[in-house]
Amino acid sequence: MNRFTIQLDEIKAAFAAEPNPTLEVRLERIGRISKMIEVNEEKICKALVADFGVRDSIETRLVEFQKIYQACAYARKHLKEWMKPTQIETPFYLGASEAWIESQSIGVVGIISPWNYPVRLALLPAIAAFAAGNRVWLKPSERSSRTSGFLASLIQEYFHPSEFCVSTGGAEVAEQFAALPFAHLFFTGSEAIGKKVMRAAAENLTPITLELGGKSPAVIDSSAKLKEVASSIAYGKLLNSGQTCIAPDYVLIEQEQRDTFIQELQAAAQKQFSDPKELTGPIDDEQLQYWQHLVSDAIDRGAKVIPLLNNPSAGARRFEPVALIDVPQEARVLHEELFGPILPIVTVANSSAAIEYINNRPHPLALYWFGKDKKNLKQVLEQTRSGGVTINDVFLHATLESLPFGGVGSSGMGRYHGKAGFDNFSYQKSILEVRGLLGTNLLKGTKPAHPPYTKRTERLLKRLK
Repeated sequence: MNRFTIQLDEIKAAFAAEPNPTLEVRLERIGRISKMIEVNEEKICKALVADFGVRDSIETRLVEFQKIYQACAYARKHLKEWMKPTQIETPFYLGASEAWIESQSIGVVGIISPWNYPVRLALLPAIAAFAAGNRVWLKPSERSSRTSGFLASLIQEYFHPSEFCVSTGGAEVAEQFAALPFAHLFFTGSEAIGKKVMRAAAENLTPITLELGGKSPAVIDSSAKLKEVASSIAYGKLLNSGQTCIAPDYVLIEQEQRDTFIQELQAAAQKQFSDPKELTGPIDDEQLQYWQHLVSDAIDRGAKVIPLLNNPSAGARRFEPVALIDVPQEARVLHEELFGPILPIVTVANSSAAIEYINNRPHPLALYWFGKDKKNLKQVLEQTRSGGVTINDVFLHATLESLPFGGVGSSGMGRYHGKAGFDNFSYQKSILEVRGLLGTNLLKGTKPAHPPYTKRTERLLKRLK
């Protein structure tokens, strides 16, 4: 028995002593998360700068803290309602019997969080797990080591380890963590690591949520206003330097619109991110080299590179954001998740061709559609599969607590945010209270079907059809 198993047993014992936390206990834990962030915003921003090199505090407050505050506020508003039993209709032959579903807490939830949004993506599933009445054990990413370490110290300050535990460390720790018999294991990260996590969880038949990524397309319909589209896509691609699981990964556009779109994209990127201090850096040298290799591979295969930003202060940015055109289909940028400020622009003949292009690839985590043609929009929505969709902008479907968030196929399984997160970390127990007719034993439950079988049983069968 190793230290992780002993630790999990201790947290399980704490849960067993309080298996059904009250509404007040759950809200108090969620409130502590909100307070923890609010009191330490400035320090967390500094930790993120230490990891990314460049990470503007306004961007951090927008993309990390605000979503956490929203999730806490949404849970405070709706949790009482979520916890209520759901009454279920019963068939006539059960008489006055009543059926309902109760949402029960499940135990200790394990969370493996990523480095790209190391605060938000660690705490959002924790908020949902607390709302459902569970205990939480977090394994944050070692690639954002400074932020992960500081977050761990904050959690230790605000929570008892039997409520919210944190274990930092590298791949070896992650492997041991994923192999623990949690009540539920929640992973956010790459498809390759997601497969390893799923294999480890399978040994214990641990239920699992995988929030993965993939290649999220931005479809530009011929009816779109290119200036508005370019502004949204520039923001979506360059926020956090593209290190976002739902960043637009590539653009599908008709040939006659391409050059105008590129001009508008350059103008929008320059307007929004010309200040080197506002373009987040790569998380580490490994990520920087990955971006460089992707671009070099595309160039070697014949792609053309188009800089998205002017560079008046040469060397201030570690990597210059680019668009790529005339990219051969075998290039790595068209097959691998980019997770960086690189935007392949692929031309298609029409809306139907765009749909065909998307459907010939694994289902994406997000899809973005721009335009005014409702017929083409309907066709795209009906004929493609993706985790979520934002129409005429980027990201926003993922910011609504009222919308479930998750992937489909290779972009993930399971959903969270809001009620979906509460349900994800709850066990929905089905309950039936059997009652007879008018408070008597007459026609009660299975009684009319008991042997010996008679003509009355035959009549019952006919009524049940």
